[in-house]
Amino acid sequence: MTMPMTASVIEASEEFAPATVAELERFLGENARKVKKPVYPVGGRTALHYGYPLCDPGTVVSTARLSRVVDYPARDMTVTVEAGIRMEQLNELLDRERQRLPIDIPQLHRATLGGVLATNSNGPRRYGYGTLRDYVIGVSAIDGRGNLFHAGGRVVKNVAGYDLCKLMIGSLGTLAVITQVTLKLRPVPETSSWLWCSYPTWQQLDEALERLTTTATRPVAMIALNARAARQIVNEIHLDVPVESPTLALAIEGTQKETEWQSSVLKDELSFTGASAMYDIPGHHGESVWTALTDYPVVTDEPLTFRANMLPSRAAGFMERADATGISLLSHIGNGIVIGHFPDDWISWEQSLAILNSLSHQAQENRGNFVILQCPDEWKRDLLLWGQPESGYQLMKKMKAAFDPEGVLNPHRLFVKA
Repeated sequence: MTMPMTASVIEASEEFAPATVAELERFLGENARKVKKPVYPVGGRTALHYGYPLCDPGTVVSTARLSRVVDYPARDMTVTVEAGIRMEQLNELLDRERQRLPIDIPQLHRATLGGVLATNSNGPRRYGYGTLRDYVIGVSAIDGRGNLFHAGGRVVKNVAGYDLCKLMIGSLGTLAVITQVTLKLRPVPETSSWLWCSYPTWQQLDEALERLTTTATRPVAMIALNARAARQIVNEIHLDVPVESPTLALAIEGTQKETEWQSSVLKDELSFTGASAMYDIPGHHGESVWTALTDYPVVTDEPLTFRANMLPSRAAGFMERADATGISLLSHIGNGIVIGHFPDDWISWEQSLAILNSLSHQAQENRGNFVILQCPDEWKRDLLLWGQPESGYQLMKKMKAAFDPEGVLNPHRLFVKA
């Protein structure tokens, strides 16, 4: 089997793991002034498949040793840490004070905070709690010229440089190497549980979503799955619930009384929406559901994974059309996000491309876009991995030139090499 281009470039590159921010600053400065070799920042290496293939060997810069806890004033509900800290380690630290960053991160044992920010990772709780842009209040990073800069601060009310914090999130290491992050936190809720509802048709599921627009409850996650994805989830965690039709899974959190009340109200509100079955999933099984749904986009052997975004009101219709093609589908349906896996035993590349083009067109018609999260490197040249260029495309190129004028940070990850 031929090694994917990105993997072969990474293996052919030197590796540098600075122990201090000053070491990294010095290295990036010298590289920009002298050798101008490509620099590939990595954390837990969970997202090396994102974007266009890497073309030229350079230096892999690992943040693994930049993992200190800088400041944790728990009473202020903020924490400042270096970007190389692993999310599992950060969660353990926060849990001692019954606090958390309410963002669901795939592969917690590997993912680093810097990598999570660079890829803008999020999961089911996005519906109730928002994304990383709602929790990052301070960032330190080093640009492609070796210049260390700071944005924001260590207090929640400090908004200086706030937009620069947002700019780093989702930049895929193309603008700067993130070195330190300050986050605002939330308390850990007393309990959480899931309500798992099966519907005979997508239309009935869509009608249930319409009913939930006036719900008296506050779900923190709203997930829709087709039968293939639901089967994958329940088999993975050994859950005894129906998996033969479209599924709506709702999560609630709070005190014991709050979750019991919300569960009862949701069942009453949805009792006339045509659900063929409703199941409560509390306790240990509930935690397994969180993990399985969070890891769904990345823990797969399928050859291609996409993410479509659109108006939330159009997501069920999009899923119905995609379901008919044989794709495994999970949607953060309250946010209009659909993630799909193409099956590995599928037909020809030409037929796959035709289906991709059809789905991409539908996402655009629904005022959204269509992104390829992973696929074989040899397919990437024929695909618009980041969807159709939008109004900010040229501005993105200008920002890249401003932060990294030599073009050394993750070159061609976002903009394909000519």
